[in-house]
Amino acid sequence: MVLTHWNRIWAAVRRSAAALPAAAAVLGVALSAGSAVRPDADRTAEAVARITQGDLGPHGLAALEGRLSASQLALAQRHDPALTPAAFTPGATLATAGALRPARPFVFKGGAEDRRRALRCLTQAVYYEAALESDEGQAAVAQVVLNRVRDPNYADTVCGVVFEGAERTTGCQFSFTCDGALSQAPVPWAWERARKAAEKALNGYVAQTVGTATHYHADYVDPWWAPTVSRVNKIGTHVFYRWKGLYGETAAFRAVYKGREPLIDEARFARPRPGVQPGQGTGGPDPDAVPAEAGQAAPLKTVEVDGRQRVVGVVSLGGRRLPTQEEVAAINARLQALEAKPEPEPAPAGVAVMAVEEVGRPAK
Repeated sequence: MVLTHWNRIWAAVRRSAAALPAAAAVLGVALSAGSAVRPDADRTAEAVARITQGDLGPHGLAALEGRLSASQLALAQRHDPALTPAAFTPGATLATAGALRPARPFVFKGGAEDRRRALRCLTQAVYYEAALESDEGQAAVAQVVLNRVRDPNYADTVCGVVFEGAERTTGCQFSFTCDGALSQAPVPWAWERARKAAEKALNGYVAQTVGTATHYHADYVDPWWAPTVSRVNKIGTHVFYRWKGLYGETAAFRAVYKGREPLIDEARFARPRPGVQPGQGTGGPDPDAVPAEAGQAAPLKTVEVDGRQRVVGVVSLGGRRLPTQEEVAAINARLQALEAKPEPEPAPAGVAVMAVEEVGRPAK
């Protein structure tokens, strides 16, 4: 009989518990003093029951796996070879290759105003990044935002993550915050759909299809940073990645969300940032649309979203289109120019010049 992923997790926990005298401590069990020595298996069973709340299905075992640190997961893998990630081969699923890591549900802490701001910022991210993606694709984008909130490398608020970099000249994390896309009024039905996806995520829904992913990009570009992270899945037109090594493990997302959502000046970010062309992030006008005559309404286009036909305004929707090959080349050229290092100035007399290796950056 072939064991499923969760069967193997449970088997690994039991085997690692049997191999360690202090296995109960691995699962966070407080050892109580007493005259009689209790078997480690009893304490381990109590810990498992408390963490899973008696549910040994996928949800309970995901909670159990989420409590294990990277070193504890490695220990479990050593006692259960079936858990050892296989080398990725063409045609293999990403889950089989061991790239996915389970994410914990997001726990909202804050007042009514914090929640209102968080919901709006997360809705904007889902809408402008994935308006025409499937429900699964929208949930994945929301998951990435909330993963970043709990990642010590990013801001610790939802709005802080979404608008991170929008005020800097070095680049915004989400292009819609600096390319003028916010100046377009959202389409009501698409906005409401994005709002539901955002609200579901804030209520604790986990998009386990991307797990602990913190990065994604459209499938028609090839950013330089892609080789520095681990690809976990492709959903719709987006490719998702997590950090490599310990930083991509479930236990690494330890930052606690405490509310305090910042007030966003949307009028300021609705104006294109200097050096960014209007519509650059969303691909600009649709070349397949018939231009509207003077005095007429904007052209419309029929698209299919989750099996339903929708008529959308090409300019007002915020969703992305596939650019031409020339546009892709121009986008990548701008990225390379942004990352190009200027020639260093000559060192002053008497100063020794030392070579510095930039770790993690792919060779040109």
